[in-house]
Amino acid sequence: MRKLLGLAALFTAGLLLAGGLTAVGVADVTSTETISTTTTVQETTTAPAETVVSTIQQTTTQRLTGPAKTTATTANASSTSSGTPTWVWVVLAILAAAIVGLLVALFTRGGGGISGEERQRRLEAAVASWAAQGWALENQAPGSAILRRGPEVMVVSVDDQGQVSTRPAAS
Repeated sequence: MRKLLGLAALFTAGLLLAGGLTAVGVADVTSTETISTTTTVQETTTAPAETVVSTIQQTTTQRLTGPAKTTATTANASSTSSGTPTWVWVVLAILAAAIVGLLVALFTRGGGGISGEERQRRLEAAVASWAAQGWALENQAPGSAILRRGPEVMVVSVDDQGQVSTRPAAS
């Protein structure tokens, strides 16, 4: 059961991480845009006996890399939407709360065990079950009992977690 809960927590953490990266734009696709500028300057020079016309042309290319441009259009052209939708944040908050709850359940579950009264009650129920099958109670201590049926001797015990176990004992 713990392995299943751990796997579920790991899966949920992966989903949360993927959603968070998408929400902040880390997973955006980048695009490259090239801007070219051409400048033409024409000069006319008049010398005493001749006219010279020269043209200077200069081209500048600039490459920009960044997030891909997206354009949102709606039926009402007066507004456009950008950013993460509210429902995404709600789902992320629910997933985060589920992860925290699973982790708290995992770390607080295995601690205390059962009370002494509950342990004794389970032992008495197990002894009554064996007695119905012909075993007789020979000796009883807190958390364990010795049962006998003819030459056979058996020890019934209850551990701190409430698990009932039986084993044959030497006669």
